[in-house]
Amino acid sequence: MSRLLSPIWRRMRLLVSRGVLKMVADEQTLQSVQVTLLGESPAWAERFQQYGITSVPHGGAEAVVASVGGARAHLVALVVDDRRYRMSGLKGGEVAIYDDLGQSVHLTREGIVIKGAGLPLAFVDCPVVTMDGDLEVAGNVRDHTSTMQGIRDIYNDHHHGGPGPTPGMN
Repeated sequence: MSRLLSPIWRRMRLLVSRGVLKMVADEQTLQSVQVTLLGESPAWAERFQQYGITSVPHGGAEAVVASVGGARAHLVALVVDDRRYRMSGLKGGEVAIYDDLGQSVHLTREGIVIKGAGLPLAFVDCPVVTMDGDLEVAGNVRDHTSTMQGIRDIYNDHHHGGPGPTPGMN
């Protein structure tokens, strides 16, 4: 009986394993990771990610890997985490995305906090940016589309009425 159950037991033990990432291949439509499972040689696994969220983890990140049907020839990485960079200390219900540089978007209980880690924040291909509240700026506000002559022309054409030159007669 044990001879009959032995292959089944072995496959069940191989269903879920813990491993360490060695490298990532992100060129295909589904990412692949090379992972070393406990005591085994590195093997490639398909990495499934949540729709709309993607990342390329560094080597050394940890993974939970499943063997489809208990066969090590078909591995899938179910979860990848990296304790070296993970944000900690969040309160219940809070959510964050982050990277290894210290950049993050943190949905706190008090509001959204975006940390740029000293890097620029760019809104790209956004023809209009709308906000319904006040804007507070600690630094300068610069208009990169105007020239000095364009600013002079706006100033020179600006009139408040009353005594003085007639508009358009500058």
